Amino acid sequence: MLSQILDNEARERLARISMVKAEKARAVEDLLIRMAQTGQLRGKVNESQLIEILEQINQQQKPETKIVYNRRKFDDDEDEDDFNL
Repeated sequence: MLSQILDNEARERLARISMVKAEKARAVEDLLIRMAQTGQLRGKVNESQLIEILEQINQQQKPETKIVYNRRKFDDDEDEDDFNL
């Protein structure tokens, strides 16, 4: 079905992407198939249109940056007694 949706250059780019990032390629394929089934595509998708779709997916899938601080608690009461002799 993708051969009916994508032109040769776009299909080649998607194949190269799938070698490196299979999940991203699968998401693009699913999106393209849904768009074709709902009639949102007018003709074959070229490489520049595929790049735009990839950019949209990248914006949606950006992972949320999360910083976690693990503070260790030190029990210094006993250690201070050794140094105060």
